[in-house]
Amino acid sequence: METPHSPYAPQPASSQPPSGVATTPIIALVDDDRNILASVQMTLESEGFTVHTYTDGESALQGIISRPVSLAVLDVKMPRMDGMELLQRLRARSNLPVIFLTSKDEELDQLMGLRLGADDYITKPFSQRLLIERIRALLRRQDASRAEASGVTATGSAIVRGQLSLDETRHQCLWGGQDIALTVTEFLLVKALAMRPGMVKSRDQLIDAAYGDNIYVDDRTIDSHIKRVRKKFRQVDDSFNQIETLYGIGYRYRDE
Repeated sequence: METPHSPYAPQPASSQPPSGVATTPIIALVDDDRNILASVQMTLESEGFTVHTYTDGESALQGIISRPVSLAVLDVKMPRMDGMELLQRLRARSNLPVIFLTSKDEELDQLMGLRLGADDYITKPFSQRLLIERIRALLRRQDASRAEASGVTATGSAIVRGQLSLDETRHQCLWGGQDIALTVTEFLLVKALAMRPGMVKSRDQLIDAAYGDNIYVDDRTIDSHIKRVRKKFRQVDDSFNQIETLYGIGYRYRDE
């Protein structure tokens, strides 16, 4: 099931709207429970979002490819392609912000989703107000990352630490000149660590850097994100060891 076509012209998944042009955020909502779809769609639309709904992963993948969105909310258990497989296929194409919906007792699904590249998760049953706040937080982080760096890279500079280069305007991370495709959350974590090489960042500090002050996130969420970040860097350099774990304390970026 899909909602009618958005009045906004679709853009490629990796492109951004022209500078200075305001656009309505478009949310892809994917769940096989039609009651949840209808209820959440109504709430999101009342908050000013445009919503595309899908009842299975396969139709969602086709729809998101043909009509790109600002953010996706995915249920884990669905017919014709579950949320995990859908996330993997989306990650192969873009770094679209993704929130997972999981059952309260399915911690494995939560951790697996984060390892596959989800930016956040919410357990069912959930508060629709909480979902809206998480969506807005992710979109704000994405927008702030671009806006903040437009001043940094406009002067021809970027965050450079040895082989690492972070260009926030393009949301681009390079290691030794090779592109590392990071999600919004992963990018903000790498930035937080690389900004102060040699300095230890606690998990709470990294949560604030990646999620903001008013969002509760379990410590293990950060651990899962860091594990995935390391894996991505090691795909282009198997000797990558710049992000150190200080057990019981936090993480730090090695000072070169």
